[in-house]
Amino acid sequence: MPPERRSRMRPERRARARPDRKTKMRSDQKARAGTGGPPQKAAPSSRRTPPAQPTAAAVSITVAAAAEERRLRQQNRLTLEEDKPAVERCLEELVFGDVEDDEDALLRRLRGPRVHLHEDSDDSEVENEAKDSFPPQKQPVWVDEEDDEEEMVDMVNNRFRKDMMKNATESKLSKDKLQKRLKEEFQHAMGGVPAWAETNKRKTSSDDESEEDEDDLLHRTGNFISTSTSLPRGILKIKNCQPANAERPTTARISSVQFHPHAQVVMVAGLDNAVSLFQVDGKTNPKIQSIYLDKFPIFKACFSANGEEVLATSIHSKVLYVYDMIAGKLIPVHQVRGLKEKRVRRFEVSPDGSFLLINGVAGYSHLLSMKTKELIGSMKINGGVSASTFSSDSKKIYTSSEDGEVYVWDVNSRKCLNRFVDEGSLRGLSIATSRNGQYVACGSNCGVVNIYNQDSCLQEANPKPVKAIMNLVTGVTSLVFSPTTEILAIASEKMKEAVRLVHLPSCTVFSNFPGTKTNISHVHTMDFSPRGGYFALGNEKGKALMYRLHHYSDF
Repeated sequence: MPPERRSRMRPERRARARPDRKTKMRSDQKARAGTGGPPQKAAPSSRRTPPAQPTAAAVSITVAAAAEERRLRQQNRLTLEEDKPAVERCLEELVFGDVEDDEDALLRRLRGPRVHLHEDSDDSEVENEAKDSFPPQKQPVWVDEEDDEEEMVDMVNNRFRKDMMKNATESKLSKDKLQKRLKEEFQHAMGGVPAWAETNKRKTSSDDESEEDEDDLLHRTGNFISTSTSLPRGILKIKNCQPANAERPTTARISSVQFHPHAQVVMVAGLDNAVSLFQVDGKTNPKIQSIYLDKFPIFKACFSANGEEVLATSIHSKVLYVYDMIAGKLIPVHQVRGLKEKRVRRFEVSPDGSFLLINGVAGYSHLLSMKTKELIGSMKINGGVSASTFSSDSKKIYTSSEDGEVYVWDVNSRKCLNRFVDEGSLRGLSIATSRNGQYVACGSNCGVVNIYNQDSCLQEANPKPVKAIMNLVTGVTSLVFSPTTEILAIASEKMKEAVRLVHLPSCTVFSNFPGTKTNISHVHTMDFSPRGGYFALGNEKGKALMYRLHHYSDF
């Protein structure tokens, strides 16, 4: 009986409910005396006889005592039930069931079945008894027939599911088919089934080796959780941000996009005669300043190495504009003494900020002083100059010719150090060097990008490329390495969406960029932020698209 019920009983009823222990003991002694006299000492174990069976009188006394005890319990319970409200009695019947006949049944139900199985026992009856003691499995009270029907999911009116439709007949799909389609999309985006999702993967190491690994883990201290410093290949974590020039929209072609080398600023210039500076935050990108150059459609604009000046050239002019950002002055350079060029278009600034390289006509490249804008010397190649770039230490110049050859020059002596043919190239269009001094990338008119080691370009007459990237089918007009030399961006302005990001050193293309539905259009210029956190490109529709690379910090 629960304790609370006992506390509510009256003292006289408690006395009646519990028989006197002394009286019970006396009755037991009398029963034993009647069977064999006074109790004797126990015999030794070797001579011990089995206990005598209880007589009929003892059994009748025990049964009478048990019946009297049940009668008193029932009487006490009925007395307590009379004082309970009907709601409480109904609640007890719902929770504990109907136990009017015997309260021991309630205790057995609360304890649950107790089956003691012996491991060494071979008796099948015990096993069968244990199986029978488990409660039977409950059957559902009611079954909805609509649950068995296959529910169809609408694919047309949902903009996320609409992209997964393979044809017009798949306006509705079942849940099972939709789940399979989602798995296919996920595996396509991940480049296969990731290791953590492989359910059939089994460990190849033995139990002994695993135990040794666990022991080694428990015997050492340190930082066991660390992040990888290298960029993984396959899938690039990239996010589309607000266009850099969103606060100054234009329809003219974007010819130059470049991030400031030290500040959180991006420059956008195009054929609308303007150079604009924007603060980079990835959300609104507020405009800082715009410089308008009258009748000067900008062919290329570039920051100086220290970020204090902006240089700009036009399509049909030989004037070089220099904008001093510290003083806020625009300085036109109309003529360079000794420079006999009718127009100045392509130029490069050395990484150390000492030199300015201008690509001329008839195979000439002119080296100028960045400080005074005076001519230092000129270099000539066979054929025309397609593109040129400085090495990362500003001591060498790489020039790509229209004949498919690459020339390597020494900046100080302006002598040719090496000359080789770009493998498989008929005409070079672009060239770039990595900032760590490891790679040289050459783009040709057939859409192939050859990646060389810089050491082989300096020492070998016919260097072999480390890898030939053939993901573009039109001429490669833009090449740029990321600051960490883990990404090479390649693009062609001849075709829409013709832009790829190549992982280094594996030389494989990231499969999720640019994606299936984008507004990239024709790409004319590209650049990475100083730490690689942002990637920007300018297209012919006047947009400077910007992307956030989550593997790197912002600036």
